[in-house]
Amino acid sequence: MRRSDNAAIEITKYINAFLYDYIPNFSDRSEHTLKSYHISISLYIDFLEKVKKIKPEKLNYECFDRGNIEEWLKWLLETRKSSPRTCNVRLASIRAFLKYIGEQNSSLLYYGASASKVERKKAPKRKINGLSKEAVRAILTTPDTKTAAGRRDIAMLVTLYGTASRIDELLSMKISQLKLDARKPYVNVIGKNDKIRTLFLLPKAVSHLKQYIREFHGENPNPESYVFFSRVSGPDTMMTQPAVSKRLKLYAEKAHEICPEVPLDLHAHQFRHAKASHWLEDGMNIVQISLLLGHEQLETTLIYLDVSLEQKSEALATLEEENAKKIPKRWKGKGSSLADFCGIHPIAT
Repeated sequence: MRRSDNAAIEITKYINAFLYDYIPNFSDRSEHTLKSYHISISLYIDFLEKVKKIKPEKLNYECFDRGNIEEWLKWLLETRKSSPRTCNVRLASIRAFLKYIGEQNSSLLYYGASASKVERKKAPKRKINGLSKEAVRAILTTPDTKTAAGRRDIAMLVTLYGTASRIDELLSMKISQLKLDARKPYVNVIGKNDKIRTLFLLPKAVSHLKQYIREFHGENPNPESYVFFSRVSGPDTMMTQPAVSKRLKLYAEKAHEICPEVPLDLHAHQFRHAKASHWLEDGMNIVQISLLLGHEQLETTLIYLDVSLEQKSEALATLEEENAKKIPKRWKGKGSSLADFCGIHPIAT
């Protein structure tokens, strides 16, 4: 077998290991993010096959050099009409993949380093659609606490907002992470890259959580049980994001009638945006907020500043009247498309 064939098979193994093993099992990512990685790599393979005319047996590491990546971004912008922000998301995925293969084989570190030098596209600053304090209050009044599901949901929503957790951080939270009987109750949130941050809980959240745990987990809960679990599979299986989204849509419709500021397309991340902007409105330092949110870069936190200033303006106006497991072989032999060869789904044009 020629050397290029060896490289092609090796690359397909890395792609499959990255998409179907490493990202789902060793990287703390949401379902949306996992899908984004898959789409990005599929698009890159699509580009190599349709634009660069790379056949399966000719796939090699040079296909992932800086020049090809820059040409791919141009193709995304001009041919696929992707926005600059979407191009930056796609670039981040390819960088993550190349960093991964470098970690598996040090002789390939060059490709990750080279990709890191590719410039991001300039994109307009995104407006964050948070929630006003009035909107949050309206949402928290909608769960029917006369029902078990309603009592679970109010505990979940109060915790989600109070800690400004990412939804995947909340759903992966286990009983052992909650310290409700401490002098100052807190929760250890496990964030991206397994980084732990400690967040104190206010009395309202503590009260709801204690009542919820007694009802759903019993007097002696298993420390390894998920706090918010699947009603079908039990405490050993976390509640899914689609299940949470379905409940939020239900509450959004009811809360919108009380407070028109509540968006009908409400999603979990808006509680995180809301809490960040409310912390800022209440005078908390932006550096402290960055630490509480678990942001690696302060610049990530600064996007909340615009929301806060806008909301303050509106408030003033109102006053005048936010490792590797074994992977099944997914690639195919010669004669198939490059996407088939790599074992990923092609992207429709």
